[in-house]
Amino acid sequence: MSDITKIPCTIITGFLGAGKTTLVRHLLENAGGRRLAVLVNEFGDLGFDGSFIEGCGIEGCTQEDIVELPNGCLCCTVADDFVPALNALLNRPNPPEHILIETSGLALPKPLVRAFNWPDIRSRVTVDGVIAVVDGPAVASGAFAEDPNALEAQRAADTSVDHENPLEEVFEDQLLCADLILLNKTDQMAADDKTTVLAEINEHLPRAVKVIETAHSKVDPAVLLGLSAAAEADLDARPSHHETAEDHDHDDFESIAISVAPVATPEALVARVERAAQAAGVLRIKGFAPVDGKPMRLVVQGVGQRVAYHFDRPWKAGEAQDGRMVVIGLKGFDVKAVEAALHNG
Repeated sequence: MSDITKIPCTIITGFLGAGKTTLVRHLLENAGGRRLAVLVNEFGDLGFDGSFIEGCGIEGCTQEDIVELPNGCLCCTVADDFVPALNALLNRPNPPEHILIETSGLALPKPLVRAFNWPDIRSRVTVDGVIAVVDGPAVASGAFAEDPNALEAQRAADTSVDHENPLEEVFEDQLLCADLILLNKTDQMAADDKTTVLAEINEHLPRAVKVIETAHSKVDPAVLLGLSAAAEADLDARPSHHETAEDHDHDDFESIAISVAPVATPEALVARVERAAQAAGVLRIKGFAPVDGKPMRLVVQGVGQRVAYHFDRPWKAGEAQDGRMVVIGLKGFDVKAVEAALHNG
């Protein structure tokens, strides 16, 4: 079977909170009649990004078009999760014309690209391209350089700390595998910061890769879809710090899901999330909660000290209006401090 008859898949990678889900929603909203399906891979005890997409009310996007795999590393579960999920999409009476795969913020993309050579799927799909979404303000603030929490986590695990920050390695591996890089949130960046971040990105790249500046992940789908990279056949051009299966696990990270009670106002929950984010080793907090007197579900996402919130959809009839927050952090992060901050208003 030639590549022309294979269904193209676009892998969307990027660090925590960079704007991957926003990009997927943008592509779905501007599909132009093209049949798109989405595989959402979420690291953590409870996946949220899939439900964010399902609840967005996008015309032509149904629940069966969104497949959520909340089991961490897709490439570690190729036979059990990834291949069956892809085949289920491909075997539909009206299969998608293009598949978007949103990886976990902690995922290393190259092993996932390699998984497209798995016998059950290699004749049916191809990696049209790998898109890396970069959180411009986070990189400008030095979030991927000598993070003290990451350094302490390494020191606790190994007396030798003369190796790179694992967060830096994740970030760099995402850039190294990319066919296109989106420098996102540039509307929040000064010109000097953009110049600095662009230079830092280019220092990581072993080959010519275009970098596009974006705000709110808004890019013409024609720019992102149809790259025809066949990345699974181009692995040698995508170097990685983690070339073996044993190397690409998530042992440097862990996550917990915490129940939260209804809040009086959105600001009340935001204040709790801001305090929880200050706990040692916390990388990202995200989730939803009911607000007293409001029919809509409140969604909150925090990366570092930046916390954003919005109401995403009405609570469904009969749906338990329970709040849940997932906290992702470096292994051994201060869980008790996080729980105390989220539970005490």
